[in-house]
Amino acid sequence: MPRALWLADALRAEGVRVVEHPGWRERGSATFSPRGVICHHTAGPAHGDAPSLGTCVNGRPGLPGPLCQIVLARSGTAIVIASGRANHAGLGGWRGLEGNTSVLGIEAENTGLGEPWPDAQYHAYVRIVAALCRRGQIPVSMVCGHKEWAPKRK
Repeated sequence: MPRALWLADALRAEGVRVVEHPGWRERGSATFSPRGVICHHTAGPAHGDAPSLGTCVNGRPGLPGPLCQIVLARSGTAIVIASGRANHAGLGGWRGLEGNTSVLGIEAENTGLGEPWPDAQYHAYVRIVAALCRRGQIPVSMVCGHKEWAPKRK
């Protein structure tokens, strides 16, 4: 599967509100064969619905974008930003998976400093993971958090 062009439709089929960010179908490397999912939080600003969107699309110094396939806003809206490989996993691995080519990435807006998860965001996160597993034919046992992928860094 060189590109996950099915992302937006799969999320909608699970009842998730979806925004297709301009250029998402061509963004990310076509060298992509996801067999797992990593669930992240942005560790970004405490205010705003999707304040990390620009960083997730464009990257940051030393790490080019995209930094995930899906940005999950605090409102529960999934913003699909890339159909190809994204730079989100970093060093690490889990259950035989290594590298960005092997995993889909979700970046959910949250500071990671005790910020509560809004109900809409939490429920959308569950539906997004279900959609990725169902449509991507990924067993639920192959879904992890970034702290499982990189326990020495997270």
